[in-house]
Amino acid sequence: MKKRTTKIRWKMIIGFITFNLALAAILAPFIVFWGPFEAIKVMAVGSIATSRHPQVVELFLSEAKISEIMHTYDASGAASGSNVERGKVVTDPSSGITIEDIKGQNFKGKVMLIKDPKRVKVAVTKEIGVAGERVSDFVKDTGAVAAINAGGFYDLNGKGNGAFPDGLTVHNGELVHNNVGNKEVNLIALDNNGKLTIGNMSADQLSQNHIQEAVTFEPNLVVNGQPAVSGDGGWGIAPRTGIGQTADGTIIFVVIDGRQPTWSIGATLRDMMNVFIDYHAVNAVNLDGGSSSELVYDGKVINKLWNVFGERYIPTAFVVLPK
Repeated sequence: MKKRTTKIRWKMIIGFITFNLALAAILAPFIVFWGPFEAIKVMAVGSIATSRHPQVVELFLSEAKISEIMHTYDASGAASGSNVERGKVVTDPSSGITIEDIKGQNFKGKVMLIKDPKRVKVAVTKEIGVAGERVSDFVKDTGAVAAINAGGFYDLNGKGNGAFPDGLTVHNGELVHNNVGNKEVNLIALDNNGKLTIGNMSADQLSQNHIQEAVTFEPNLVVNGQPAVSGDGGWGIAPRTGIGQTADGTIIFVVIDGRQPTWSIGATLRDMMNVFIDYHAVNAVNLDGGSSSELVYDGKVINKLWNVFGERYIPTAFVVLPK
């Protein structure tokens, strides 16, 4: 009789816990999106609305309200410079690469400096239209010493496997993928002199601009030495990746960790812009972020991935070839 009573008691406890967990899961979105916690709301809406599942936030808020929330901090303006703290610095003369830890108010990340811009190339998945690859796979495929994730991708079948790079994708001077026809898109390109070119360009203009490597994404962060982000950028707070270049040709990779409250919440587009300004970029642009944000060096992922499943499968990466 006692054993039966104990079993019933445990069933009641488990049932009670299960019920409360289910209730919390149901109520959580309403508390986040409709509750009084403005900072959490801004972070959540910005992160989800610019992710691969924007429809989630659209279930709870109107387009007008989403826009209003994502521009909450626009009144603060686009400041030049930031309070980014620089931490550990690792310089490897044999690879020609310098890596620095950085820390902002809400984020931690890494900056990689590559002195020779001609070593930076675009790597493209071997199975375009079928599946993407991990950044570490791109490193192995190309024999690279380092890499970051690059352009965005679109998903035809709901698989989310990074099979199709979005926009224009160029490698070794060849247009390897184009899903926009001759429409102009915001291109992130390196020409035959290793100069980083950002801005609108069509497929017909690639040759005349001597483009050797390119992917497509946005928005631009620094253009000809001038800040290009208004307010906080309107994209919320998230893990981020970006690429820039200084006046002497040095390529700058920036990867910011995010969505990890005990480590790094993430960065706004303004945060990213200010990091590039701190590193004297004359041109810089945002790359795909969120669970795609990743930096690989010496065969290892050296930032803290947000994705609990590990590296994401993506269509393109910027790789740094050996000297």
